[in-house]
Amino acid sequence: MAFWHGLKAMAPLWLGIIPFGMAYAVTARSAGLSLLETQLMSLVVFAGGAQFSAAGLFSIGAGSLSLVLTTFLINVRHFLYGLTLEPRLKLSRLEKIVGAYFLTDEAFGVTIASGKRSFAFLLGAELSVFFLWNASTLLGSLLSRAVPDPQTLGVDFIFPLTFLALLIPLIKERVDLTVAVFSGALALAASQWINAGLTILVEGVLGSLIGALWTGRAEGGRRA
Repeated sequence: MAFWHGLKAMAPLWLGIIPFGMAYAVTARSAGLSLLETQLMSLVVFAGGAQFSAAGLFSIGAGSLSLVLTTFLINVRHFLYGLTLEPRLKLSRLEKIVGAYFLTDEAFGVTIASGKRSFAFLLGAELSVFFLWNASTLLGSLLSRAVPDPQTLGVDFIFPLTFLALLIPLIKERVDLTVAVFSGALALAASQWINAGLTILVEGVLGSLIGALWTGRAEGGRRA
């Protein structure tokens, strides 16, 4: 039951995933990747931002080291996601491996926003994205000549807006608002100098520390 709830919880985001997956496929095919290579990226890498970057690097003939480092930096935020989810869901070793492989920004955000503490819910949300992303990739590859330039689709705005919609209902107390504003300002400033993946890692760690310190002081004051 929790699995299906997780799968259906992703439904509002499906309309954003489809054009994003198709746009990736168009970018990859334009960079010279075959239909099979384009599809394997979605099956094995399964990370939209990293796949877009990899397609761009392929088009300029970048080496393997550049591809690996770029993918790592873009996806390093998943480390923070895992640290947040594990204590909430109490995952077994196998569940950690499966959950980590299929983890995405969207599945993480929906799971946290839902308040569910079930691996089945998380897996349902993850597989909902996985299957739709791969179907969208295949459709984009088959229709690559008919799909317009991905930059004209504005897909880069889809997921920031999605996460903003998920964040707003979670802001219930003053500390929540403070951490959200601080993290957003820090991310905006840091993005001017460092990679996007590192930006998310830095603001995530510092924002968490601010929230922990504020919460600790508030609890100490109540005990006194």
